[in-house]
Amino acid sequence: MDNPFTTEQYMAKSRQAISDERLQGALAGVQARLGPATQKMYSTQPEGPGIRHQAHDIRQRCIENLDILLEELADKVAENGGKVFFAKDAAQAVSYCLEVAKEHGVKTVVKGKSMVTEEVGLNQALEAQGIDVAETDLGEYIIQLAGEKPSHIIAPAIHKTREQVGQLFAEKLGIDYISDPAVLTQAARAALREKFLAADMGITGCNLACAETGHITTVSNEGNIRMSSTLPRVHVAFMGMERVVATLQDHDILFRLLSCGAAAQKLGGYISYVGGPGPVDYPDGPEAFHLIIIDNGRSRILADPAFREMLCCIRCSACLNVCPVYGKIGGHAYGSPYSGPVGAVVTPLLAGLNRARDLCLGETLCGACKEACPVDIDLPRMLRELRFRLAEGDETWEATPVSRPEKYAMDAFAWFTCHPFAYGSALFSASRLQTLAYEKGGPIRQLPGPLAGWTRSRNLRKISSRPFRTRWKSMKRPKLRTML
Repeated sequence: MDNPFTTEQYMAKSRQAISDERLQGALAGVQARLGPATQKMYSTQPEGPGIRHQAHDIRQRCIENLDILLEELADKVAENGGKVFFAKDAAQAVSYCLEVAKEHGVKTVVKGKSMVTEEVGLNQALEAQGIDVAETDLGEYIIQLAGEKPSHIIAPAIHKTREQVGQLFAEKLGIDYISDPAVLTQAARAALREKFLAADMGITGCNLACAETGHITTVSNEGNIRMSSTLPRVHVAFMGMERVVATLQDHDILFRLLSCGAAAQKLGGYISYVGGPGPVDYPDGPEAFHLIIIDNGRSRILADPAFREMLCCIRCSACLNVCPVYGKIGGHAYGSPYSGPVGAVVTPLLAGLNRARDLCLGETLCGACKEACPVDIDLPRMLRELRFRLAEGDETWEATPVSRPEKYAMDAFAWFTCHPFAYGSALFSASRLQTLAYEKGGPIRQLPGPLAGWTRSRNLRKISSRPFRTRWKSMKRPKLRTML
């Protein structure tokens, strides 16, 4: 099974993305459209913008009672005629799916867009067994033809221009080159319709599951997920174990916010409730339904109070659409199915803190992600916590300190800031010694050794010879009037 994480390439991929003018234009466009529009949508909800805090409470209660809700969900699915398998890790999830495919003699598969199947490397495993797999979401279909990975949670082909897609379709589908999006969409629809009608198995993800009713819910704006779950004779759904809610009332609130956060919509175009196979005398629906509930590191996150909040995420991508870092480097730089601020937190927790350290160290901590999140998740807090664990080391997460010299330097800085006299003396000395490093009439343009990164994209200005405290004392300030 291929490793879904290539986080070690973060720095190189980021530099490459920043120099890609086409990508910069595409990222700026999606953020300009969806970022502001999402904020407006929250205020249009009947409950008002405070619904985000209500949704956070709902998700927190679900996570705190996850064992009870998952057991109830499994029982309800079984009552509806479906089968549930709890997978400890990616290997178990993939193995179970392959067993189901073998049992039913599956040769062809159609898939609805699913990030968790990217996480477990499902496509590669199926193809290795000689099973033909077709992604049916238009964006996922494009990048599958191109042999690439998704670059956005809901817009996986955002990095592709219409001209690139036209050339790709001409090469892979054997049609004449054209760059008209409407015509290209029709060409994809014609090719995929044959896949839908011939498929032995349909595979989908799960946006949310409802324990009260035993249904999973999927949403799309193309209808492809619904066709993947109803046309083939076998339906297998993959679900991260945290994606469950208690009641339909809670489900309604979260699903509305999911649509707001994902695409600034009141509600997605195609929403499907699936709880089991179709009745014997019913023309639609599969003959067999299997729900694979995946742990794959989520229990470990659940066990740590500092990161448990991450399981509240509903993977809407609202944070990607406002993040200044994602807006410059795109999704491929993260080397993970999950990009942007959500990826910067969850990927180190899944792949390893040291291995994916660049992701959380690369974020700005500006707080835009928290403001945009439909369930008000405090991503900046968890990014800071990850940095702390990387600085200090953490046995629970097998994390070793990233740089002890940097830790000692920051500890020294913290000591100086807590001792004003020492801090002032150090600044005074630095202001006198800096003349040895500065060019005449200019700033420092290149620092030596490990400090060189600071001046790679900026100059270092001189330290003032008169500290602000000294200047403040000498300034004439207006007297404040006493309020009676």
